[in-house]
Amino acid sequence: MKLLESNITQTINELYLVETLNLNNKKILELGCGNATMTKQIAQNGFDRQIIACEVDEIQHEKNVQEEIENINFILAGAQDLPLEDESIDFVFMFKSFHHIPKEFMKKALEEIKRVLKPTGIAYISEPLFQGDQNELIRLFHDEEEVRINAFEAIENAVRNEEFKLFQEVFFQSEVTYENFEDFEIKMMKVTYNNTNIDENLRKKVKEKYESFGGNETTFLKPFRVDILQKV
Repeated sequence: MKLLESNITQTINELYLVETLNLNNKKILELGCGNATMTKQIAQNGFDRQIIACEVDEIQHEKNVQEEIENINFILAGAQDLPLEDESIDFVFMFKSFHHIPKEFMKKALEEIKRVLKPTGIAYISEPLFQGDQNELIRLFHDEEEVRINAFEAIENAVRNEEFKLFQEVFFQSEVTYENFEDFEIKMMKVTYNNTNIDENLRKKVKEKYESFGGNETTFLKPFRVDILQKV
């Protein structure tokens, strides 16, 4: 397993990678679903997909439950304490959320994922890499290097201890476009799940950095690592 990959040549929409899995007629669990963007796309593709989407942020969860999508059940819960039966889930997905789990709960979260997965069930854990231009911008107000290393080490330890088998590790990059700095600010700086205190001086510094990448509409290539794990 590798923490980083400097030579990433594959640029894709992550949904393409997700849809290479056989998700039809399956019970799916997403942990840390955020605003449920990916949740809704998975739910609306294919057929007979039942999704449980968990989020720990109460404000975002309340927004999610207003969606009332037939095959999505939104639950307020953390990965380390899942209100689900043993061996009841076919696939577990985590998109950019594992590193948000406190370090002391990461091992328990993986144990819970293993517990709820059916025999030979699959866990798909997608993590952003601490590299690239957008990362250099975001780290000015939200430096995640340590927590991302912690997340990688927790997953690596679970594989080493044969709790999961590493089925596949994939590196790719996705295009992320912001209309202008204000769009970036709304989407990345004014979110409820990041506990950041951004004063006017820091905001100005971030804006100057954003403008150094081109100013108005700007597209970044955001690198990711996906670990596809099979329950042992």
